[in-house]
Amino acid sequence: MAGKTRQLYESAVIRSLRRFRDRYLSKAGNAAIGDVTPADPDEENPPFGFLNDLPVDVQFLIMTRLSPADICRLGATSHYWRAMVRDPLLWRYFLLRDTPRWPSIDHVSMPHLEALGSPLCSGDTTLEDEVEWGDNRKQLNVDYMAEYLKGCPTCRQRWLPPRPPYEVVTSFLQSLVPMSEPRYAMFGPGMEQLDVSMVTRLMHAPDVLPVAGIPQRQINGIGSGISYTYNNQQKFNILTLYSTNRAERERARAEQMSASNKLFTLDGEDPSGHPIFSLASQVQKVCQVVDGFIYVANAECGRDEGELEAAQIRAALSPAWGATSRPLLVLSCVSREDPEPTVTASVGSSCTRNRAKCRTPCVDMAQRLCLPQLPNPWMVQDTVAESLSGLLDGISWLLRCSGVRL
Repeated sequence: MAGKTRQLYESAVIRSLRRFRDRYLSKAGNAAIGDVTPADPDEENPPFGFLNDLPVDVQFLIMTRLSPADICRLGATSHYWRAMVRDPLLWRYFLLRDTPRWPSIDHVSMPHLEALGSPLCSGDTTLEDEVEWGDNRKQLNVDYMAEYLKGCPTCRQRWLPPRPPYEVVTSFLQSLVPMSEPRYAMFGPGMEQLDVSMVTRLMHAPDVLPVAGIPQRQINGIGSGISYTYNNQQKFNILTLYSTNRAERERARAEQMSASNKLFTLDGEDPSGHPIFSLASQVQKVCQVVDGFIYVANAECGRDEGELEAAQIRAALSPAWGATSRPLLVLSCVSREDPEPTVTASVGSSCTRNRAKCRTPCVDMAQRLCLPQLPNPWMVQDTVAESLSGLLDGISWLLRCSGVRL
């Protein structure tokens, strides 16, 4: 979030919180805040409710430094804080600020970002003006607090509802049946356009994913790919689909252009003007037999062919080639990590981590590839080609979606 825009958003949130506080005081009176007695000016230690008397600006600053769990605990301390931490503008601000830093997102935790497209405030009018004070407040079309909690990596697992009992029983019965080696087709511009080849690094990283071997078998005449071992227990197979031969790929990378893609053929456009692709015959055979897909996207700046990429993903995942229950893992990949540590203070946590330069956020990548419109389960995982950071998290999700019990 740009500095000037962030200041405007913070001012809008503070104004909304201040209006709520004024309305609360006018209804409940100063003594009702926190349900505690006023502080004695001669008392050395302030009472439990001393936070209530702080200026709204300071209260907002405190909330921006808390984790989602701590904010919820703060809301359980009094009626005042319960209403304060549920302010819709507050959580909308958190969404706008923190979603670019989330390292992963999937089809379950993806927030409805369409509601964030409108301005945070219009003049002196905020969302608080449309909300009736108290527990009987008007229900907004979007619950920003729920959208944040279900998407934030630090709390999404706690926020998601438990699985139905029949799914637990089904999962247990499936675990009793020996699982064959799942096979995945891997394709995408991130395998060819980056300065560091993720495929080459993957083949020479036994500390991350040991190579289990190259079996002497073929998938309908296409080739067997390479088998890897996850967590020293589960084998899986990756069949790499390059867009063209090696010489053309290297020339396109040197000229910083897109190589001609021989996996897909452009057949025209649909009534909405979106491109329509068909698969080469050999690629069709692969898509019919694999258990899922790995799409390596180029997350570095200057590469944005989202419409073409989304159409190619739809062609590969077409129900004509297999069930829509097959998962899609999108590795949002950059070449290298930023060597300079960047301190990120967020609602999720205050931590120091290496972030890649000019990386497309995973939430933006999901929108760019039109993943929410897919019937298949999907996940976008930030990945670095040089260190392979983030790769294991994505592979773990992919294997679980394929029915592998880890």
